Amino acid sequence: MIVYNITCKVRWNILEAWLAWQLGEQIPAMMATGLFDSHRIYRLLEQDEDEGPTFVIQYHTSSAERYRQFVIEYAPALQQAGWERWGDGFIAFRTLMESV
Repeated sequence: MIVYNITCKVRWNILEAWLAWQLGEQIPAMMATGLFDSHRIYRLLEQDEDEGPTFVIQYHTSSAERYRQFVIEYAPALQQAGWERWGDGFIAFRTLMESV
């Protein structure tokens, strides 16, 4: 299994709206691509939250090919949507993992 992992540090002033957007729009849009089989969202604990909490959103897919298709066909527009909506209200970095 391939796991596309997005870690986001979110500023307090947009937290509730950002989380509602993730749950109501962004995650459903990611899943609607048909390239991920499941997802999970976590809030990291025992982190410095002076500037805001940190979340991890994981999308699971069965193959690297499906992930690459997502990157080519959908990722740029979905990432742009976040930037246009929230600007620098959050910081995200992405990693790719494989279940062993």
